[in-house]
Amino acid sequence: MQMLLSHRPPPAAAHLRAAAPSWTQPLQARRLAGPPQASASAEFPGSVPDGVQMPPRRRRRRSVAGIDQDELLDPEALADPDSSFYEINGVRLHHKVCSHEDEDSSSDQSSDATVSAATRSRIGLPVLLLHGFGASVFSWSRVMGPLARIAGAKVLAFDRPAFGLTSRASWSGDDSKPLNPYSMAFSVMATLAFIDYLSAEKAVLVGHSAGCLVAVDAYFEAPERVAALVLVAPAIFAPRKGVKDSTTGEQEGQKQNVPKDESSPPLSLFARIWGGFLKLCKHIAGLLSKMMMAIRDVFQSLYVKALVAFLRSSFGAMLVRWVMDKFGILGVRNAWYDPSKVTDHVIQGYTKPLKSRGWETALLEHTISMIIDSQSATRVPVSKRLSEISCPVLVVTGDTDRIVPAWNAERVAHAISGARFEVIKDCGHLPQEERPEEFLSVVERFLQTVFGSPNEQVFQAAV
Repeated sequence: MQMLLSHRPPPAAAHLRAAAPSWTQPLQARRLAGPPQASASAEFPGSVPDGVQMPPRRRRRRSVAGIDQDELLDPEALADPDSSFYEINGVRLHHKVCSHEDEDSSSDQSSDATVSAATRSRIGLPVLLLHGFGASVFSWSRVMGPLARIAGAKVLAFDRPAFGLTSRASWSGDDSKPLNPYSMAFSVMATLAFIDYLSAEKAVLVGHSAGCLVAVDAYFEAPERVAALVLVAPAIFAPRKGVKDSTTGEQEGQKQNVPKDESSPPLSLFARIWGGFLKLCKHIAGLLSKMMMAIRDVFQSLYVKALVAFLRSSFGAMLVRWVMDKFGILGVRNAWYDPSKVTDHVIQGYTKPLKSRGWETALLEHTISMIIDSQSATRVPVSKRLSEISCPVLVVTGDTDRIVPAWNAERVAHAISGARFEVIKDCGHLPQEERPEEFLSVVERFLQTVFGSPNEQVFQAAV
């Protein structure tokens, strides 16, 4: 009992904590602080612990044909030193002008083999250059100066709305505006306005690809303002000339002129009934045909409306960006006879407009306008009016054009009375870029033949 009473009580908790080894102190401190909180990093490897700030996630940058789409600018901010802008109906049209006087002063110091001595006799008519789909003023950069010397007057090239550096006007079928800036009618009006801008009564219109449609429509709108047409790789479908079957016509005439034999017996009752039945069937077939045509027109109208709604949606913008990214540069290379000769300078010239704000919306509106124009019942296709052109016409094509075949350009020339047809060898869809010397030579001969003095015309004919 004594021994039990003399037994020392256990040491105090504080004493034990003081005597505890150092490696146990962190553990005891955690126990005193309460149960441990669930750690996200412990439960889910790779997660961020509480209180730790992660750097902001870098947003993926959009790019179309190598052009950053997150740093787009207004078209005028991308202008060149020799660029100018002319406002029509609120649209600022980007254009460039080459003067023959400036070109003459520069050619005095260095000879130019592309322009012959015959060009010293001035034609005295300005030239307007109309680019094709997806192109711009850039596509004429290699020939503007020499053309100014050939014509002995100013040469002007402008970017049609939706292309180049012309301002991107907002348009979504707004009836309050006087004219759709992306329509063919606006391009024609702008073409005639630029003739006034040059203080000229008439001009030579040079169109390339889809620009040929603008040139021809401008002629039909004001033929007195167009001195001549030069159609380069014209994107105008020329239908085959219909050949009437003379044999069928003669047979029909013979049937109509066959005299009725008065001595022939009268038609039987069955024949009269059968004839009436056939007439009734033809009448019913005609009514059904009209109904089908009306139904087709309704469905076609609904289809066009649905297509327009899609193109104006966000999906339409995504689609046009994807197409330009995947096939834009490829299309430029495919337009050349030798794609390996397409330089970085050419690629940059064609992709520069992709730096302008709103380029995809403008391109979609231009496409929508073409669709609506093609569905117009009152608009006669240009291909059906080619025979009405009476001014001098030159049609130029490359022999290996993969976009507008040379045979189609030849048909266009045959459809226009008196048109001159020229083929440039080893050349694709862009003769003015790929073969500028040959192109200038062809145009020079044509203009000298049409507008030169009689002596020069005889000289050209002899050549």
